[in-house]
Amino acid sequence: MTVTVARHLQPRPDGQAFAARLSERVNRRVDGLEESSSMIDFAFSTALLALQAHCAADPEGARLETWKAAVTAMQLGSALFAVTGASEGTVECFINGRPRAVPAVGPQPYADADHWLSAFWLALVCRERERMTQLCEIPLDRLRSPDGVYDEYVYHWIDVQQTYQLRRPGLVDKLIATIADASPEAAAVTPPGVLDGLMYPPIHLFYLVVREREEEFAPALGEALDLHKSYWSAEEWAAKPDGALALGPLAMACLAFDREFPVDVESPYIPKYLLSGGWLGEFPA
Repeated sequence: MTVTVARHLQPRPDGQAFAARLSERVNRRVDGLEESSSMIDFAFSTALLALQAHCAADPEGARLETWKAAVTAMQLGSALFAVTGASEGTVECFINGRPRAVPAVGPQPYADADHWLSAFWLALVCRERERMTQLCEIPLDRLRSPDGVYDEYVYHWIDVQQTYQLRRPGLVDKLIATIADASPEAAAVTPPGVLDGLMYPPIHLFYLVVREREEEFAPALGEALDLHKSYWSAEEWAAKPDGALALGPLAMACLAFDREFPVDVESPYIPKYLLSGGWLGEFPA
């Protein structure tokens, strides 16, 4: 039986036009990267917002523009870590249909765990295995922020995904440790609502995929989307497009889908054509 999770957002009358305006802003920032990459974090953040806006206007991800927004955001996420991984010269980054020589900027505070998770999940949704591998080869030390910014489980969670992608040993032990450290008792920095509603559900979904517990995946995905909905329904967020897409649960659902798990959940939070990869190959990635 298919579970349906409705979204909290009411569609904007100008939703598609709003998303198109954001994408145009992204395009302008991409075109300026070859002159200066100092604002690449803003370009990536705008691309993520544009993707959310496209998903808000296109709940199934049926429009080609929505897939293009996902691909562009994915390319910018990869580019952010490429240019902060080099300190001189330029780095060739393929963005928006062509390779671009983007100036290296060296280590930056914004090349952190939060941006890594978004970049990796976008690459997973876009089924870009080479980009996933490149991101997973980034040492954890490069992603660390000053103490008090992120709980330790966040770095453990990244290590788990890198271990899985690169087929390193110790996956199960690392995953169990991550789950233990992502408990309310152990997580001192992450607010409880963020931990329960946004951070922990993808970890649990990944655990079910790794342990091949197919029959448990769809119910857990439905619960994850309910938690996502509850978090983004709060008054300060309810009218904003930021929660239109549940990127972490979507990425884990793509992983399960590609392993032929039954993903019997329908929701605008995990647009159907992004989940199934229905637009794969339409744009060079």
